[in-house]
Amino acid sequence: MATDNKSKLLSVFETLDNERQASLIDYAEFLQSKGDLVASEVPEPADIERPEKETVVGAIKRLKLTYPMIENMSIFSAASSLMTEHMVNGRDAVDVVDEMEVLFEEAYQALIEINDGDDKS
Repeated sequence: MATDNKSKLLSVFETLDNERQASLIDYAEFLQSKGDLVASEVPEPADIERPEKETVVGAIKRLKLTYPMIENMSIFSAASSLMTEHMVNGRDAVDVVDEMEVLFEEAYQALIEINDGDDKS
């Protein structure tokens, strides 16, 4: 049942414009803050080494494999924005990949903190 709900929510999310997506995320985070969350152990990230020369698209694929536990759409939206900056504005790929790595690591740390908070209730 949870997978069906997740798929349905993702399907709805993808049909919304950016403003409504942000509102949906805000509402979901509000609900999350109310407690009674489903706690689960957060697995360690996969140990996938960053290649010396890596494309932005390759980095997104690697980071998704490294952090499969991160399903936060705002992270993927931010990564997509960074990829657009690279492709459209010519932003340096190494800088974009560096920033993406920070995004994913911060999301992972936030997930750990959320689960650690659940254990204390």
